[in-house]
This record gives sequence, structure tokens and C-alpha cells, in this order.
Amino acid sequence: MAADCFSTISQPSEGIYREKMSKFMAFAHPVASVDEAKEIIKQYQKKYFDARHVCWAYMLGADRLTFQSNDNGEPSGTAGKPILGQINSFGLTNIIIIVVRYFGGIKLGTSGLIVAYREAAREAIEAAEIIHCHETANIAFSYAYEAMNDVMKLAKQPGIYILEQSFDNICTMTLSTRRDNIELLRGQLSKIPTLTFV
Repeated sequence: MAADCFSTISQPSEGIYREKMSKFMAFAHPVASVDEAKEIIKQYQKKYFDARHVCWAYMLGADRLTFQSNDNGEPSGTAGKPILGQINSFGLTNIIIIVVRYFGGIKLGTSGLIVAYREAAREAIEAAEIIHCHETANIAFSYAYEAMNDVMKLAKQPGIYILEQSFDNICTMTLSTRRDNIELLRGQLSKIPTLTFV
């Protein structure tokens, strides 16, 4: 797989796992940033304020180097890590999984908790549609109106998307393409007279 390729889920999904009267409800969401992940955590903590534990893990970026997990009061390593483990098992990123636990009165022990959080997370992932995406990068530039034809030839290549454009004596444009292709596009654009990168 190319460095800018990654797998995530297309939309939120849910899973549920029950063990000895305890209920583990798992919620998986696609996310694009740490801030977005934290906002979702806050929403679930508010919504399930009466739950014993609201544990979570997220992973971000095609390189899968940005991740965090939280046991939220469960014994260390029994909740967040197993959730993160399932994200890794499925090779996903740009995802957060939150598992809400309602305690049923019977203790599960360390190994029981690990299994429960892992299985709840797996249920949520298996209920989701997994999609394959590319990380994108943007490039902005200005150019003289006379260079319009040359610019449009490049902008209409497959896999290149026009995000913004304005036409005047000096025209501006912002293009988006796969992160791995951005330097090639920059090289092609730099050959156009009057074009300057913003």
C-alpha cells in the first residue's frame, strides 16, 4: 500500500457485548483530527454520565503514529489497550472507538475485562463499512490570465480536484490531490510562466 493510503470506516457504527450482567456498548466513529476525537469523547461522557466507565481509543493519520487510549478507571491496560488492539487488528486509522460499560454487579477480573472491551470494539468495527482512502494535500497559486489554458490542462488531470478558483487579471487557484502526488504536481505547475505559489 502507498504511504498515503489508509483504511477507515465510512460512518458511525455500534456494537454490544454482555458478560456476567455487565453491558459493554461500543461506538465507532470516523475522525480526522485529535480535536474531533476529543469532542466525541466529551459527547459520550455527557450522554452516558450514569455509566461506570467510558473508555476509548483512537488512531489518526495514514502513518498510524498518532494514537491514544484511556481506561477511565478500569484497571490499567484492561480497556483502552484492547480497544486500540482491535483498531490495529483491522489495520484502521482516522477512527475513535468508545466503549461504555454498565456494571452488572459481578467483577470480571483482569482477563475478563480485556476480553469484554476487545469483543465490544470488534463488534462495532464489524458492523461498520471499511473504506480505503488516500491522504490529500493542497497547493495554492496565482497566475496571469494568459496562462489559463496551461493551468486548466493540469487541473483537469485525473485525481486532481479544484477546491477554489478566481479569475481576474491575476487568477488564483487551490488544487487538491493525493499526498504522494503533490510534488509531481508542484513540478508541473512550476514550469508555467507567471505562476507563483502562495
